[in-house]
Amino acid sequence: METKLNPPVDDRLKWVESISRLLDNQFVLPGTKFRFGLDPIMGLLPVVGDMAGFAMSGVLVMTMAKHGASRALVFRMLLNIVLDAIIGSIPIVGWLFDFGYKANQRNVELLRRHYQEGQYQGKGTGFIVAVLVVFVVVFGLLLYGLWKLAEYLWLWASSAW
Repeated sequence: METKLNPPVDDRLKWVESISRLLDNQFVLPGTKFRFGLDPIMGLLPVVGDMAGFAMSGVLVMTMAKHGASRALVFRMLLNIVLDAIIGSIPIVGWLFDFGYKANQRNVELLRRHYQEGQYQGKGTGFIVAVLVVFVVVFGLLLYGLWKLAEYLWLWASSAW
């Protein structure tokens, strides 16, 4: 149900809202109003879950960029998902962070405001290549950082025994 606080997003982006809801707010903790999605659940799988969530979030941002999100907005969205991926990769702390931060939902809200303020810019096809390159570089750096963290933890744990 849409209200004045949540204006409708362009029909072409309804699936972005659906995927965002699935990742961040699909389920309710029984007896509470606390909502969570698949993102923190996937985060239980070290590295693989975090990278899968990051990739899915990246696809959502790419789609939003393709449908007229401004460069500044896409940059803010990328910051949201990078922050979610980096902090979400930290064992235990990151898992708890994933339950509360909800980067995809934040990005959909940013997009709603963008459309509501009339800042829609038409197709951003040329911009997509730049976003894709940035996304792949950040993905690679994140994967490298996780690898180095795992390597450090392995050496630390093996030296303790």
